[in-house]
Amino acid sequence: MSKKIKVGIIGCGGIARGKHLPSLAKLETVEVVAFCDIIRERAEEVAAEYGGKEAKVYEVYNDLLKDSSIDVVHVCTPNKYHAEITVAALEAGKHVMCEKPMAISSEEGRKMVEAAKRTGKKLTIGYQNRFRPDSQYLHKLCSNGDLGEIYYAKAHAIRRRAVPTWGVFLDEEKQGGGPLIDIGTHALDLTLWMMNNYKPHVVMGSIFHKLGKKENAANAWGSWNPDEFKVEDSAFGFIKMEDGSTIVLESSWALNTLDEDEAKCTLCGTEGGADMKDGLRINGEKYSKLYTEKIELESDGVAFFSGTGESEADLETRLWIEAIINDTEPIVKPEESLVVTEILEAIYQSAETGEPVFLNK
Repeated sequence: MSKKIKVGIIGCGGIARGKHLPSLAKLETVEVVAFCDIIRERAEEVAAEYGGKEAKVYEVYNDLLKDSSIDVVHVCTPNKYHAEITVAALEAGKHVMCEKPMAISSEEGRKMVEAAKRTGKKLTIGYQNRFRPDSQYLHKLCSNGDLGEIYYAKAHAIRRRAVPTWGVFLDEEKQGGGPLIDIGTHALDLTLWMMNNYKPHVVMGSIFHKLGKKENAANAWGSWNPDEFKVEDSAFGFIKMEDGSTIVLESSWALNTLDEDEAKCTLCGTEGGADMKDGLRINGEKYSKLYTEKIELESDGVAFFSGTGESEADLETRLWIEAIINDTEPIVKPEESLVVTEILEAIYQSAETGEPVFLNK
């Protein structure tokens, strides 16, 4: 292909620098040509590192979207702005990779899906944990029916003390919530993808503000400011699907537990089970005896997709760009991400009202 895919970055903070830009920089088919951030100096700094001599810098995202040469936009802003910017970018004729979560409400998520259908442009959401070797292998196993009907699952996103204290993570208005919408969203996306089940029926939820008000708390990134801690510190959901299968979702940034797991799932099927607790373990019954297998993911040939050895972020980005070049569906479909958003919203709503929330009535 003679013409490179031209990419614009909207939001030049940690997720753009830590994930999107390093992965885009490795692709010969891509040129990052525009950088936008409300703090101009931040955009200029990132442009100097990842952009060429002709790279443009913007403070207003609509100005970037006016550039007709840009093919793709990566939205890396706080959650509150995902839907607004994504819809505008799609309507400006750009394909969009939006960081997770899709949006802070199902209404906004639906607007994103509708805009993608209306414009014919591709939209995907940044659920990079699908692209880990263990996730790829387990998905292949599930797709082949090795676990049978998966009727019970757990989605794990538990940190003992790892509250992000930078940026706007503790700001409910800008983020839409705490660990549930931040890391619970990854665990739920993985679980639904493994089950290939996107038809939730009823949701119950609990959220807690129990540890966030503690002074001088132990924390991976230094003590948080209790006055700034406006989101939940843990959240839990019970999700029953239309076919009766059930998912338990657990998420926390701060919880008194030793059972820590993040972006993992446990699956229980009629023919076998699997979990990511100690590597990738498969369990079941053969010849009237129980068995447990631990998959050796370091050996060759484990990748579900081509590109063994790539990081999950690199693989996610490469396959996204290839979907644009080859005009194929992205791996993470916006309709799937919308269901994740609907369930998360229902957990928050149920926790607030104390009542179950019925979906897809």
